[in-house]
Amino acid sequence: MRLYETEIGSRLMLGTAQYPSPAVLADAFRRSGAGIATVSVRREAGGERAGAAFWELVRDLGVTLLPNTAGCHSVREAVTTAQMARELFDTSWIKLEVIGHADTLQPDPFGLVEAARILTEDGFCVFPYTTEDVVLADRLLSVGCEVLMPWGAPIGTGLGLTNVYGLRTLRAQFPDVPMVVDAGLGLPSQAATAMEMGYDAVLLNTAVAKAGDPAAMAEGFARAVEAGRLAFQADPMEPRDMAAPSTPVVGKAFLE
Repeated sequence: MRLYETEIGSRLMLGTAQYPSPAVLADAFRRSGAGIATVSVRREAGGERAGAAFWELVRDLGVTLLPNTAGCHSVREAVTTAQMARELFDTSWIKLEVIGHADTLQPDPFGLVEAARILTEDGFCVFPYTTEDVVLADRLLSVGCEVLMPWGAPIGTGLGLTNVYGLRTLRAQFPDVPMVVDAGLGLPSQAATAMEMGYDAVLLNTAVAKAGDPAAMAEGFARAVEAGRLAFQADPMEPRDMAAPSTPVVGKAFLE
């Protein structure tokens, strides 16, 4: 998988929040083989190396880092946070979140497009957290985004893929654009379904971090992502309304 000209070895991305301990977080990443770790800039602070221990832990995971603008509700806040992230983590990659609704954490489409435009013009590689809306996707691509990250369901709900039709339509509309299903997944089977639909990767956090055994759940998701990708590449059979015998009738023995 190539994202912004960078090759990533795994199609599973994991967040770094809400784990019971740093050791559990590290174990989950090891068991999953995740290729990208997302981290909120709000975990870091200027002065006196605040947050340095967490940064060292993430760095030692040996994965590509994708800072995000989690919790930002305006264009100005998101852009400023992205600029801070570039300085803190020495990367132009940014997962862009501009939240528009406090209860559902749905992105603000107008603010998202404007912030994406500003950041791409400033040299950022923007990974926009968006919905499955085709028009919004087109706008994001037009301002320079090369990757889209539509939600499966609202962040942290574990509901899975709540709009399969919309996600299939989005994938079909832009077949050559790398797409990552981001947020709302609760079970490995849901990740497999997203991959079977042709999505390039999945990103999740809560489903792993809040599991009884986060490391085992992380490994479960990793296997599901691999299985879903293989199924997609194998060109699955089309569903049919009528039964069809799997054993040929020709040559079958019969009694008179």
